[in-house]
Amino acid sequence: MIDRANSNQPFFQAEPPSGVARWLPGLAVLRHYKLAWLSRDVMAGLVLTSILVPVGMGYALAAGVPAIYGLYATIVPLLAYAVFGPSRILVLGPDSALSALIVATILPLATGDPARAAALAGMLAVMSGCLCLLAGFSGFGLVTELISKPIRYGYLNGIALTVLTGQLSRIFGFSVTGDSFVQTGLGFMHELLHGASNWTAAAIGLGSLAVMLGFRRWVPKVPGILIAVVGATLAVWYFDLADRAGVAVVGVLPLGLPAFHVAGISLDEFNRLLSGAVAIAAVSFADLSVLSRTYALRGSYAVDSNQELIALGAANIATGLLQGFPVTSSSSRTPVAESAGARTQLAGVVGALCIALLLIAAPTLLQDLPYAALGAIVIFACFGLVEIRGVLHLYRLSRGEFMLSMVCLSGVVLLGVIQGIFIAIGLALLAFVWRAWRPYDAVLGRVDGMKGYHDITRHPEARQIPGLVLFRWDAPLFFANAEIFREHVLSAVANATTPARWIVVVAEPVTDVDTTAADMLSDLDKILAEAGIELCFAGMKGPVKDRLKHYGLFNKIGVESFFPTVGQAVNQYLKLHQVEWDDWDD
Repeated sequence: MIDRANSNQPFFQAEPPSGVARWLPGLAVLRHYKLAWLSRDVMAGLVLTSILVPVGMGYALAAGVPAIYGLYATIVPLLAYAVFGPSRILVLGPDSALSALIVATILPLATGDPARAAALAGMLAVMSGCLCLLAGFSGFGLVTELISKPIRYGYLNGIALTVLTGQLSRIFGFSVTGDSFVQTGLGFMHELLHGASNWTAAAIGLGSLAVMLGFRRWVPKVPGILIAVVGATLAVWYFDLADRAGVAVVGVLPLGLPAFHVAGISLDEFNRLLSGAVAIAAVSFADLSVLSRTYALRGSYAVDSNQELIALGAANIATGLLQGFPVTSSSSRTPVAESAGARTQLAGVVGALCIALLLIAAPTLLQDLPYAALGAIVIFACFGLVEIRGVLHLYRLSRGEFMLSMVCLSGVVLLGVIQGIFIAIGLALLAFVWRAWRPYDAVLGRVDGMKGYHDITRHPEARQIPGLVLFRWDAPLFFANAEIFREHVLSAVANATTPARWIVVVAEPVTDVDTTAADMLSDLDKILAEAGIELCFAGMKGPVKDRLKHYGLFNKIGVESFFPTVGQAVNQYLKLHQVEWDDWDD
């Protein structure tokens, strides 16, 4: 018998939930919850809290808002996802992958006002959440697959460089602003060379970073972030470094929980926030879907990608209305929850409640936490974002995809995060259209000792039946490639070794025919008929035939011109034209 309290086997029912549980997966968890899981979830929640607090505050600073808003943006999504999220132990919250997007969107609008920046960040979360909800209810869960691996590598590397550069100044005890990696980097170098550094803060920040890296390298099971933060805070408190050395600290946190707040924005601000919201929605769900599927496979259960969109949207809307900023899944905190023994989303709920208790009962506990240590946390997270092996792998396998990744990286670094991502996605779509626009095609022949029909350019020894041209087209037929198809068909006929009487289009790879292509086929049929050549199709899929019937083209070309297989088309040609070629009989 399987002990489900101590195994990774699924505890949800095999059949998909229905009714209210379909939209509120948290109810399904409660319905099947076992008391044996409670101690594990509570302990995992306590362990998770020790990481959530400093990381949330650090990411808030990286996103351009005061540290307290990072705690607000940690509490709310954990509770919202526990209700709406289909994944067992996924942890939502602030993340370094979004920090650069957020700051690039709100910084130009906030004009240096932290309160206004926080309000705009909240509205940005609401807008991106609404986009996720719209996509989820519309069944667009697969749309984010347009963000290919090369693009993801490019923007993550670009974001890592941008965020890292922005946090270097915090480690050295000063701050710089900039809309891109170049501006931030130049600002940092200018201030550094003009003596703006606080070397005590730098020692704390660099020391904290060294502790985190050291623990990850040699003692990975021990939370190095917690050790570094506690050590830095105790050092500042014991030596009174805030007053004696001017080390910037968090100070006393505001007492109480986040309040409901809706920022007023102008139409111009709405338009400028919208592009950032689109980018954030796409990036956050792309990351969440990958992480969600990974843990679902590991736990032997299924997740609905559209429900993930809905859960992400609900979490962001709730967070934005309660003084937070955009959130997504965390690839660093989710493993913490898993390794601590989390069984359900209750672990995240426990973490959220512990942070809430901190804000209510002990707002002075973190008053000596230095900003330099928080900057070190963000830089530490950036090291996890950097993808070098994957990029080198792309370089070895596909120079085109490697260049796409580099273009995305360059766009993020030189132009800004949002601009770089949209440029890269546009290039990916262009590459997709280009492949369909200029697809591979081939004239086929028979090769001795091999079944089927093969490309004569790859097999020059292939033999062709006199008067018959077998032409394969490896793409859908649509407006962009219709004329190319016609040109290549006519070229295949003109270059045939013997005068053509039939041309058979091997149509198995053709998955669609639009109206432009249908008109082209009608014209092509006329041109070939005038030359005494019959146009035929073999292996065309049923849905594509249905389209041709809808266009009235199926009967116009002739039902007898469509064959289930290439072999049947060949045999019919041999029979009608009395060509003796026994080797071709299938």
